[in-house]
Amino acid sequence: MPAKALPRPCTGAGAHVQCRRGAPAASPWSVGVAGGAMKGGAGGRLVAAAAGERSDAVQAAAVAGGKHHVSGSAVAGMDKLVTSTVGKSTNILWHDCPIGQPERQKLLNQKGCVVWITGLSGSGKSTLACALSRELYSRGHLSYILDGDNLRHGLNRDLSFEAKDRAENIRRVGEVAKLFADAGLICIASLISPYRSDRSGCRSLLQNSSFIEVFLNVPLEVCEARDPKGLYKLARAGKIKGFTGIDDPYEPPSDCEIVIHCKAGDCATPKSMADKVVAYLEENEFLQD
Repeated sequence: MPAKALPRPCTGAGAHVQCRRGAPAASPWSVGVAGGAMKGGAGGRLVAAAAGERSDAVQAAAVAGGKHHVSGSAVAGMDKLVTSTVGKSTNILWHDCPIGQPERQKLLNQKGCVVWITGLSGSGKSTLACALSRELYSRGHLSYILDGDNLRHGLNRDLSFEAKDRAENIRRVGEVAKLFADAGLICIASLISPYRSDRSGCRSLLQNSSFIEVFLNVPLEVCEARDPKGLYKLARAGKIKGFTGIDDPYEPPSDCEIVIHCKAGDCATPKSMADKVVAYLEENEFLQD
């Protein structure tokens, strides 16, 4: 039985997003081969969604270039499955489902994406995130906020603010945001995310048009004057080390989709900032009636 190709992921350049439109499988099985390099190892993978069934013969695998060709497939008519090695995870197999992102997006009348809000501490990221979520809700659109501090209460509570852990913090949030976007939600990520390389890594998880970077361009002196958590005062006193903007750098975006400027005495209201992001989402067809 020839393998059925998986629907292509969302692609597109510039302002518009073109998402794959694959017909759902007629049977409870969804089988296909996805090509292309995979981060951490395997170059291709064969997909089989099989409701938990797996032959004992799956345990015997021949390794070939990061892929394991497994005899005794649980899929009728298939002689071999191809498992993958991704990072430290070995012998893993991607399972797909007939209900995918296009079906979920149709149900929600919107296109899944990630709105990534970055800026210094005190620049208003969380305020904008909440205002944007409220505005989308009032228009009948579903969103979810991934707030940096909130996530450190649970998912990322094992991470410090050292450089290595900060990178892992952003990586985890990027992966979670990708899942929300695949679910068809408008995921609003609100984090300092000071390093371009980390933000670029998150962007690479999605097609560029589905990753919308919003830079709150607020001068350090304005953020420090606000100091809502008192962190700048502690950093200036040497009680916090590696604080972004004081003794650790912030690398502003060089190619973000939206820039919101704020100067002393001249800052937009949260509602007007949210409206600017909503306008971008409407213009680029993420929001549908």
